[in-house]
Amino acid sequence: MHSKGKPGLGELLRYVGELVEQGAEAHYRTMNLNYRARYTPVLRALHAGAQTVTDITAHTHLTQGAISQSVALLEGDGLIARHALKDGRKSRIQLTELGQTLVAELESHWVATFAAIASLEEEIGHPLLLSLERAARALENQGFSDRITVAKNKLTA
Repeated sequence: MHSKGKPGLGELLRYVGELVEQGAEAHYRTMNLNYRARYTPVLRALHAGAQTVTDITAHTHLTQGAISQSVALLEGDGLIARHALKDGRKSRIQLTELGQTLVAELESHWVATFAAIASLEEEIGHPLLLSLERAARALENQGFSDRITVAKNKLTA
C-alpha cells in the first residue's frame, strides 16, 4: 500500500532523469564540449541510420515534438542539415561534417556511458534498463490511466 509522504512513480522517474541529465551535462563540460545531453538520442539515432524525425522518434521513444525541438537546436548549432524529400512533406536529416566529427568523438563516450549504466545496475542489484524497457512495453499495452481505473475498481469492490 501507499505510504504518505513517499514520492510516486512519476516523481522518482523525473528525479532520476534529472540526475542522469545533470551528470551527463557536467561530464560534457569536462570534455570541453558545447553540447546538450538532449542531443544524444538524436545523434545516436542518426548514427544508427535514422533519416527523418519519424525515424528518430521510433528509434528513441521520445515524442515527435521533443525530437523536432532537438533537431532545430542541432541544426542551429551546425551539427545537422535538413534536405527536403521528393514528396515535400518530410526532410532527410544528415550529420554535417562538424556533426560527424562530434559523433566520432562521442562514440567512445557512449560506450563509457553504457558501462556507467552497468555499474549503476550492479550497485543497485537490478537491471534498470531492462526494467524500464519492460515498463514502457507494459504501459504501451495498457495505459496508466486504465491501470488506475482497474485499481480503483478493485479497492471499491
